[in-house]
Amino acid sequence: MTITSILQILIGFVGLVCIAIPFSQNRTSINYRYIFVAIIFQIILAFALLKIPFIVQIFAYLSDGVSSLQAATQEGAEFVFGYLSNSSNSPFEASGAGNSMIFAFQILPLIIVISSLSALLWFWNILPLIIRAVSKVFEKLFNIGGPIGLGATANIIMGQVEAPLLVRPYLSRMSEKELLILMTAGMSTVSGSIMIALVSMLQPQFPDLNLIQHLVSASILSIPAAIMYANIMIPSAEVTNFDGNSIPKVYDSSMDAITRGTRDGLDICLNVGAILIAFIALVSLLNSILGIAGGWVGITDLSLQLILGYMFFPIVWLMGIPLSETLASAELLGLKTALNEFVAYGALANIEPGVLSERSKLITLYALCGFANFSSVGILVSGISAMAPERKNDLIKVSLKALVGATLASCMTGLVIGIF
Repeated sequence: MTITSILQILIGFVGLVCIAIPFSQNRTSINYRYIFVAIIFQIILAFALLKIPFIVQIFAYLSDGVSSLQAATQEGAEFVFGYLSNSSNSPFEASGAGNSMIFAFQILPLIIVISSLSALLWFWNILPLIIRAVSKVFEKLFNIGGPIGLGATANIIMGQVEAPLLVRPYLSRMSEKELLILMTAGMSTVSGSIMIALVSMLQPQFPDLNLIQHLVSASILSIPAAIMYANIMIPSAEVTNFDGNSIPKVYDSSMDAITRGTRDGLDICLNVGAILIAFIALVSLLNSILGIAGGWVGITDLSLQLILGYMFFPIVWLMGIPLSETLASAELLGLKTALNEFVAYGALANIEPGVLSERSKLITLYALCGFANFSSVGILVSGISAMAPERKNDLIKVSLKALVGATLASCMTGLVIGIF
């Protein structure tokens, strides 16, 4: 690592923190100790997740499990959809034109299976014990209560609306800062079901990487960053603690977990598919209009990606990406924020060779790992409001801070991973 890149990383830490300070409700009350602790803890955690042999081996076993899960899912999908779920079994000769991967039949079924399996593992008390153990660490480091620790940490596995369900009885009592932590953590991570679908999407672009290791690491690393940014934006010492049982019961039986998990997975699939159709179509339409407008002023390649790229250019440089590659990565981060992570990861999966170096692609992979986009703000506000209607105005009040904090948390995670 050169002196220039080390200097860029140091500037990146300072810059990514400073961007959040103008959004603070009380700048004089910011606890800079929490900022220092969060950054150091992220670096130590990244080293542990990527460099300690036995942890790397656990991820290797997990990767093998994911491969088996993908094969099992294909068996089920092939029974229902036939050759559409497996392009290698097509009865027709491939022309070589177009995309042989049919997203609806080859990627989305994974979401249903993982959602069902996650629900079952939750009922069997495997996931709650892991999440609660991780949560305890964050509670001690950042002086947060059990409910918000559990709710934030659960986002590593669960979706951004499902995780708050675990602490539903406490939502009405949480402070604005705790609501902000919950929303920021939800948007700076991706759920387990989405993760596996992303692995299948990205595998051709990253053939030599254990993608499940990196996507899980990205979600874990973003939790302390999310808590840090929430502490910057709303400095507060208010803590909400558990009254009794810290791990609520969600399902009544194994069969209840499987059926409800399957139903929830189907809802996610339909939502992802519909949003992708609408957003990709709207982006294409907007790019056509921008292309015409650009031609009038002599800019032939004007597009939404290009505009967003220039907007996110300084943030992406602060992540540690070389100046010559910054615009390409910034376009992807802009797409993720304006649209969603699936659109951005799809663009990353199809990026031309040589546009980004392997290191820059990995940093970008981490920075894109989160639900931080405008549609997620609406989903979170409406979802949590349904659980605690009296907090709707508070949720709206902190929603912009949550979007900014979640975006910066994922970028901070990308910066940390670039060190290694």
